[in-house]
Amino acid sequence: MAGRAEPSGPAACGGAPGLLPLLLLLLSAAAIIPRGDGQNLVTEDVTVVEGDVATISCRVKNSDDSVIQLLNPNRQTIYFRDFRPLKDSRFQLVNFSNSELRVSLTNVSISDEGRYFCQLYTDPPQEIYTTITVLVPPRNLVIDIQKEIAVEGEEIELNCTAMASRPATTIRWFKGNKELTGKSEVEQWSDMYTVTSQLVLKVGREDDGVPVICLVDHPAVKDLQTQRYLEVMYKPQVRVSQNYPAQGLTREGEPLELTCAAFGKPQPTDMRWLRVDDEMPQHVVVSGSNLLISNLNKTDNGTYRCEASNAVGKSHADYMLFVYDSRAGEEGAIRSVDHAVVGGVVAVVVFAMLCLLIILGRYFARHKGTYFTHEAKGADDAADADTAIINAEGGQNNSEEKKEYFI
Repeated sequence: MAGRAEPSGPAACGGAPGLLPLLLLLLSAAAIIPRGDGQNLVTEDVTVVEGDVATISCRVKNSDDSVIQLLNPNRQTIYFRDFRPLKDSRFQLVNFSNSELRVSLTNVSISDEGRYFCQLYTDPPQEIYTTITVLVPPRNLVIDIQKEIAVEGEEIELNCTAMASRPATTIRWFKGNKELTGKSEVEQWSDMYTVTSQLVLKVGREDDGVPVICLVDHPAVKDLQTQRYLEVMYKPQVRVSQNYPAQGLTREGEPLELTCAAFGKPQPTDMRWLRVDDEMPQHVVVSGSNLLISNLNKTDNGTYRCEASNAVGKSHADYMLFVYDSRAGEEGAIRSVDHAVVGGVVAVVVFAMLCLLIILGRYFARHKGTYFTHEAKGADDAADADTAIINAEGGQNNSEEKKEYFI
């Protein structure tokens, strides 16, 4: 019964005046309990994101049925065994046994951060504390850009601000998929931090429409980012193409058609053709972006320029015209055909000569072999050297006779 009477002591917090002396006695005992890691108590520190649930566990290694108690940073009793004297309904009992007291704290806020004490009423009493750390993600992430619309070649400034976080955030910058380096400043307000990162960027026409991303690295949040799309104006990019003749030479008497294409931001509003260092021939027809010469002659030789401009600036592209004779290119084609025919004939003649040489070579080689075969006929059957010589001479004569017979 005495074991059951002890939990009623902390209930004095709920307004039982008759048990106030017992509560004071318990608090006094808790105040004199030495701090340390304890020989029989085990607990762990807790890190929790603001608004989430924190779980505190007080465990006993070797239980002897001693009373376990959990206190808040103000050393007020949260749970005495399985009884909750503290009137904060956010604390809920998860598990209670002789070896563990586990309590959850819902909707955690910054004010809940601090040390929580586990006490074990043994002889001597033991105490160990666990620390709750509350993380606060950035409440707002904003990119401010110095100029909404930039001109190619300019430097613009972007600022990304992550407000009211704990701990301070780390800000990273990306342009498309490429990471860039910014300069960060940290301001502290009470227990909260505001971080501002500055990025200075020189823009070109290739940056138009590219996103600039501000990304936050913080233990309380993942994939928090915001972005702004760059808008860059640039002067026109001009290109001249030859429509006719599509391929080949520009010859006298034939037509020539050129087209000018220009791209810029804003889109070019003014486009014109001119002849560099000379006046435009009177028979040249210009229609918008097209230039047409219906009958080329050598006086048309020169450089023709297409100019385009917009609010940013002016650009141009040149076309160099050289007019060839009316039959230019045809003689070269005839020569190339003649050369091909001559080459074919030479190849056939060389092949025929090689074949003839091979046939003659084989013919003479065969008849020469027959001569040498019969030259020493009769010498093989001779009894001695003198007889062999005589037989050989006779064989040579026979060979000569046979050779004459063949002829």
